[in-house]
Amino acid sequence: MTVTVDVVRESARAGRVVLWEESPRDGAQAKTLMTGDFRVRLARAQGRIFGADGPRHVVFAAGFPAVCAEEFEAVRQVAVEAGETVSVSAVCRGTAGDVRQALAAVRGSTHARVMVIVPASEAMAGVMTHGSAERALTAGAALVARARDTDDGVAVDVCLADASRADHALTGEHAARMTEAGAGVVVLADTVGDQLPQDAASMFTTVRRRAGDDVVLASHLHNDLGLALANTLQALRAGVRVLSSSWLGIAERSGMVATEQLLFLLAYRPDRTRELLGDGRAPWWTEPDLTLLPGIARMVAAETGAPLGVTTPIVGDGVGTISTGTPFVHPRLFEPYDPHALLGIEPRVVLTHLASARVVTAVAARLGHGLDPDQTRTAVAWVKSQAYRQGHAVIDETDFGDYLARLTVPTARTPR
Repeated sequence: MTVTVDVVRESARAGRVVLWEESPRDGAQAKTLMTGDFRVRLARAQGRIFGADGPRHVVFAAGFPAVCAEEFEAVRQVAVEAGETVSVSAVCRGTAGDVRQALAAVRGSTHARVMVIVPASEAMAGVMTHGSAERALTAGAALVARARDTDDGVAVDVCLADASRADHALTGEHAARMTEAGAGVVVLADTVGDQLPQDAASMFTTVRRRAGDDVVLASHLHNDLGLALANTLQALRAGVRVLSSSWLGIAERSGMVATEQLLFLLAYRPDRTRELLGDGRAPWWTEPDLTLLPGIARMVAAETGAPLGVTTPIVGDGVGTISTGTPFVHPRLFEPYDPHALLGIEPRVVLTHLASARVVTAVAARLGHGLDPDQTRTAVAWVKSQAYRQGHAVIDETDFGDYLARLTVPTARTPR
């Protein structure tokens, strides 16, 4: 069986953006576990964001088959049941046995891939292979060639671990050799998450220049310093089009770039994205459906236990909520985008101790109560006091409704 087109490589070389989804695989190192059934659901949902072009825009790192029999079966299930909607990848260490196992896990999937992890720095090579980086990188190219000879129906990618602390000129030379051996994509990983944006820019620029135009580079950047998104944008500026990310940012230690943030950022302002990419080419074969992001994020949160907080960008509980006066009257002055138009998130007015008279009367009207000016002042005072009495900001609307029922009961007149 021969793979006719490597759709990921084709997309990147055409200037299109490809997301390398890591939540089932690197996300496991955030102490989360996705069942095989859920991985299939997630892969299909993520593919639907791009319609029929899902396999050209999403590489779904389904897992690490060598972990255990159950993990192998979970990866295999994704390959069998979701291989038409995304490009399914199995991740493995740089050993012949692991590579054979990864190939077996995805074999037969329409856009099957394996990713071989190879150490790029001297420190990482010493730990992982007990040798030099040069030796590990050379062995990595040989593994790629062997994997392609074993099953040329599966695309083979390489992740260069700890590339951020490696010799970037040497990394570029070996990226070219790996591509010559048959590698589809070469991923540069800031495994320790210690890069500043200028460091990321220098790494991708140097490696890309030394590797040559035939090499398709990808980013895999961790968030230990909170800079993974900024560093990923630097990779884009340097010409990288395959970008690793993870739903809700779940990954080892402090995580990595959040898929929903990265995708939204690259899609909601096409003018800014074109400027960021700098080559005038459209980033998508099919424009992503951003309204699917909140639902997928909630699905991942429910499966993994990773919380959606009030300050979580794009998909968090605070998006589209209003609790104070001026934002209530002029919401677009305080939002960079329209949550309803772009994400399908309905605006919500929330009662807190910051509520203005307008906010209180709006909530009261929604609950079926019209307030006169005196009642409004009384209700505003009650809301503020209630927040402090209960020790947290948001007032339960049932409690507020009960209060309003008492406040607005007509007073019986005394007969004359």
